[in-house]
Parts: sequence; C-alpha cells; structure tokens
Amino acid sequence: MMTLLHDDRTALRRGQVAVYLLFLLSGMAIGTWTARIPAIRNDLGLGDGQLSLGLLGIAAGAITGMQVVGRLVDRFGSVKVMLPMAFAQSAALILPALAPNLAVLTLALFVFGAVHGTLDVAMNANAVEVERAAGRSIMSSFHAVFSIGGFLGAAAGGLLAAIALSPALTFLTVAVAIAGLALWASRWALTVDGGPAAAGTDPGPGRAGRGVLLLGVLAFCCMIGEGAAADWSSVYLHELSGSDGLAAAAYAAFSVMMTAGRLAGDRLAAVLGPVVLVRGCGLLAAAGLGTALLVNLPMAGVIGFACFGAGLSCIVPQVFSAAGRRDPVHAGRSLARVASLGYAGFLTGPVLIGGAAEVFGLSRALAIPVLLAFFVALAASVVRTTSFTK
Repeated sequence: MMTLLHDDRTALRRGQVAVYLLFLLSGMAIGTWTARIPAIRNDLGLGDGQLSLGLLGIAAGAITGMQVVGRLVDRFGSVKVMLPMAFAQSAALILPALAPNLAVLTLALFVFGAVHGTLDVAMNANAVEVERAAGRSIMSSFHAVFSIGGFLGAAAGGLLAAIALSPALTFLTVAVAIAGLALWASRWALTVDGGPAAAGTDPGPGRAGRGVLLLGVLAFCCMIGEGAAADWSSVYLHELSGSDGLAAAAYAAFSVMMTAGRLAGDRLAAVLGPVVLVRGCGLLAAAGLGTALLVNLPMAGVIGFACFGAGLSCIVPQVFSAAGRRDPVHAGRSLARVASLGYAGFLTGPVLIGGAAEVFGLSRALAIPVLLAFFVALAASVVRTTSFTK
C-alpha cells in the first residue's frame, strides 16, 4: 500500500494497476460463479423456482453490503476496506460449492453478494481517488477490465467444467488466482495523501445529496437496460428468427460493444467531456435499439443490441466518477447510494420487461429501456462536476 505525497508518477501508475487488478478479480468471481450455476443446480437437485430463491441471496447480500460500506469508506478510507474485501472475495467464491442444500446455498450466496457489493463500492471509491490524482478521466477503463474479468471467469469456469472438474475445485482454482491478484493489488494500492476531503470542499449535504440522487436515477435507468439485455435480448431474437445461434448473437453483440465502448470511453471523455459523452451515449442507445424494434428483423435486432451496448457502455462509469467527485468528503456514501440504485435497476429491469411483455408484447416492452436511455441523454448535465469536465 502506497501513499501519494507529491507528483509521484510511479506510485500513481501502480495505484492505477492496483485498481485494474481489483476490477479484474471482481469480474472473475462473478463470471466463474455464473458459469457453474447449472452444475450446482444439478448437484442440489433444484428446480427453476428454487434456484431463483437461492439467487436472491446474491441480490440481498449485495444491497446489504452497499448500505454499510459507504460509511466505512468515508471513515477508514477506500484502501482499508477494499483490500480485505478483495481477499474475502476469494474465500466467498468457494462457499456456494460447499452448500449441501438450498438454505445453506442461499446463505452462502448472501455472503458472496455482501462481499461483492462491499468491494464494488470501495474499489470504485479508490478508482475516483486515483482518477482525481491523475487529473484525467480513467474510470471507463476500470469498468472495461471488470467486463474482461467476467469473460475470463466464465471462460475458466467453462473450461474446467469441460474437463469434469467439480464446482468446488473450479472455485478453489479461481479463488487462488483471485487471492494472488489481491496480494499484488495490496502492494500497489494507492492512498491519496489527505484523504478524500483534501480534494475539495464539502459542497453541502443538501446540494450534494440532490445531485447524488439524480446520478443514482441515471444509474438506475442504465442498469434497467443492462438487466433487460441480459435476460431478454436472446428471447427477443429467438422470437424473430427461431434460431438459437442468432438469438445468442444478440447478447454477445451487446457485451462485446459494451466492453469496446468502455475501452474507448476515457479518450472520448477527454475529447468530448463527460456531459457530451453521456448525452451522445444515451442517444446512441435509444436510437440503436429503438430503430431495431421498429424494423423488427433479426439482423436489425443484433445490430440494435450492439448499439445499445455501445451506448450504455460509458454512462455508468461517468456517473460513478461524478458521484465520487461531487461530494469528496462523503465519496463512499455517495457511491454506495448510486451503486445501490443502479443494482436495484439491474434486478428489477428483467421483471419490469417481463411484466410489460405479458401485457403489450416483448417488442413494445423493450421500448421501456429505449425511453429510459433517452431520458439519460436529456439529463446528462448532472454528470458535470468541477474536475476535468467540459
């Protein structure tokens, strides 16, 4: 762990690498767990409804962790919270594979979700500190690495499943890798001298609170779209084409373009500024998917979800960055509120789309995330802060 006292570019670069490592290991944990869900379901003999109840444990744990972590980050600093949670993420990954029944699985997933949610807020808080020390936008690249970690975790889970390795051994293998990444991050993690308050003055709880709430609303709108794409894009394409392969291409296109957009997001933010970037991304997401729904053809659907992924890609990183900079004294609590609202959107999005699809049809139901993306474009000015913005 290092403290940035002056213009120490080496410490800053290493601090940036440490944040990349944390985002990578967090994504790996989620990706690995997702890849082995079918095996754990079969091992425990769970039906779809029972599995859904178990998966609620992750959601409940994540939201619970996010409610607690903000004050811990503000009191002790992001580094002192995120590093223990990074090691805890390694241990928590193993727990679900050891569960003998649904009740224990739900409890294990609650712990897994609580650790993940706590780490998520703490590492984003540290990312804001590193970004502020760098004096330029780098948040999108951190979130891109999370997506890459998710892919690597899922790939590792799939490969280990292919050689008939049990979920427990799969999770143990990946947990060792995660612990190694956490150890590396612990040596290079950056604490900015003076803490969050040194970066600026407290803008006042009223104004900061209202701004953070609006940022949370933007995160909520975007994450509804992400949840809808994850659960309904393949269903929509299958209804249009009747092809399993083409149906899978919809979410693949969404995921690839979201990762690509986040890799390019920091350069775009530097050129355009966060407000213009978020506005443009919201319009791209709304126009891309909206046009595809009107055309109502399979290939248009794939292209539409690709545009939707590219459009959503840069919004949440800019929202998180703005939340951390808006009220530096209470950055942890600000990020916790925004992350909680965003996560709530991700969870409720698929349910909202499913209910609307029952009444209006899936094509019209998917217009909901289109309208929300357009709303984000209209409200983009809320991401404007005093630091390196246009």
